[in-house]
Amino acid sequence: MSVVSGISPEEEYEKLNVKQEDIQNLMAWLSEQAHLPHQFITEMDVILAYHSCACDADLTKRVIDVNYTLKTLYPFYQNRKIDDCLELAFQTWLIFPLPTVTKKGYIPIYCELLDADPKKFVYSDVIKAFFMVIDLWQYEQGTVPGVALIVNLDRVSLGHISRINLTVAQQFFYFLQEAMFVCLKEFHFINAPTFVDKLLSMVKPFMKDDLLDILKVHQAEANTLEEYISTDDLFKHNKNELKDEMCKKLKANHKFFDEEAKKRVDESKRPGGPKTLSSFFPGMEDSFKKLEID
Repeated sequence: MSVVSGISPEEEYEKLNVKQEDIQNLMAWLSEQAHLPHQFITEMDVILAYHSCACDADLTKRVIDVNYTLKTLYPFYQNRKIDDCLELAFQTWLIFPLPTVTKKGYIPIYCELLDADPKKFVYSDVIKAFFMVIDLWQYEQGTVPGVALIVNLDRVSLGHISRINLTVAQQFFYFLQEAMFVCLKEFHFINAPTFVDKLLSMVKPFMKDDLLDILKVHQAEANTLEEYISTDDLFKHNKNELKDEMCKKLKANHKFFDEEAKKRVDESKRPGGPKTLSSFFPGMEDSFKKLEID
């Protein structure tokens, strides 16, 4: 597996209806933000942010600040190397941007549990793996019209749900909705088990109305997903081969993650004082980290 080449800003300007002047204005704003790692944030990073914010400059500034602040604070954005814990995450879960599109032209990010043993499921490691896949994919792919997140719950059991860390779930959904440089257009749970309501009761409090509106739950053996994407396209791939391909790809591109790790905030230089996780999540108590299932 070879090292990937990132898409260039010039390619993006040809692809998008985005003025280079708008991006340069944002880069100039960045250079004035002492707490942000402006010396490491690239033109391509800003293009991704601007595109994900529908070319709204003020919103882009806010999202850029939140993005890099949370990457600095979140535990699952630290030590992004393929160690034994991440190796296990990639052996038990497939997380893969599929080489196809939905019926509306969005890129499917497909997630499926491959190993049904709940003892091998460490939620924070899976979230860490998810963001590593997304970050490298965006570096290689650039902007896309939209993303469809598809999570296959086929092998998920109550044992897996009981191991979900609610603090990490809250952080994940906040980042997904408030900070990620991605246009999330569809969100699907497929092959939903009979106890999917327990999962939904956990995650819905962390989801805004916009995300709830696009969340679609597809029961096992139902063909409702066909409305959004051809299931022939979705299931024609060898899942174990894709899993191994992704793990090898991330290992081969460790230098990308070394460079990404430099894009962290210096809170000592933030106007108005430093931010902490409690700035974003006041009142989240450690005692509620795990769901207890009777």
